[in-house]
Amino acid sequence: MRGCSLSPIPSAQRSHCRPDDRQRGFCDRAGRLSVLQRVLPMPLREVLIALVVVAIWGFNFTVIKLSIDELPPLLVAALRFFFAAVPAIFFVPRPRAPWLLVAAYGLTMATALYALLNLALALGMSASLASLTLQMQVMFTIPIAFFMFGEVPRRLQLVGGAVAFGGIGVIALGQGVGAELVPLGIVMVAALFWGIANNLSKRAGAIPMLPFTVWGNFIGAIPLLLLSFTFEGGPALLSHFTPPSLSAVMLIAFLAYPATLFGFAIWSWLLSRHSAASVAPFTLLVPVAGISSGVLILGEPIHAMDVAGGVLIFIGLVLSVIRIKPRQVPLNPGG
Repeated sequence: MRGCSLSPIPSAQRSHCRPDDRQRGFCDRAGRLSVLQRVLPMPLREVLIALVVVAIWGFNFTVIKLSIDELPPLLVAALRFFFAAVPAIFFVPRPRAPWLLVAAYGLTMATALYALLNLALALGMSASLASLTLQMQVMFTIPIAFFMFGEVPRRLQLVGGAVAFGGIGVIALGQGVGAELVPLGIVMVAALFWGIANNLSKRAGAIPMLPFTVWGNFIGAIPLLLLSFTFEGGPALLSHFTPPSLSAVMLIAFLAYPATLFGFAIWSWLLSRHSAASVAPFTLLVPVAGISSGVLILGEPIHAMDVAGGVLIFIGLVLSVIRIKPRQVPLNPGG
């Protein structure tokens, strides 16, 4: 009887996936990485989801601009987050995160960010320029993540960020909008709060993000309602509800549900699964959607420099999110 020996599995057929790759969904059933999976910062399905979210957020600036033509800006922000939380708050469990963290997220993402953004738009900033300036949040998110989590940005991410923000600068110059320093500075502060909120949601970890987002929205809506009542006329606000116009209802519904409840829940979920440096640069595409909707709906002008800047933003995004994983070459035991 001939002896039977077990041949070793060829190196080329062995798993090329590290444990973290397998956990994040990059590996196929055979344990291999495709070419696309080696360069994307997240699985393709999650990349597409991120693109849908940033498209909604780009259109969001135009919707805010339209809504503050009908309602006071702080009231718009308050209604947005109130209806993003109610009635959903009665159907989701309490978040699996410390209440202090949930409150901090709500106060930064809902109260601070959107009170400031809506105020800047009400002061005359265009939706296009606001969508550009707010992307400074990427520049805040990555260094804050370094100090909070020790996430060191890769060299390509640094280069990509520089290229993309060069594109933002080109578009901002091409706008020809004599934006005053006050609304511009307000949006910069709003971007800082967005960067903080990104990292607070990451601090929550791998928990169900819908309850975290809904309860954060509810907490953030309370100061917005108080601010609106204090600074926008108190009882005079009731005149906007007797009865509300259909257009106002539709605008608030878009801001509350696709742009807030869906958008921030999905975004927080992505941040809980991947590094902030891999997720945050996708928002560099928000100005592309913001400028497009501003041109098509609000009639805001677009120039050749806008196109040139958009190309730079796209190149910068690719450089920022790409993660080249070296192809593992099988070792030849025979030399």
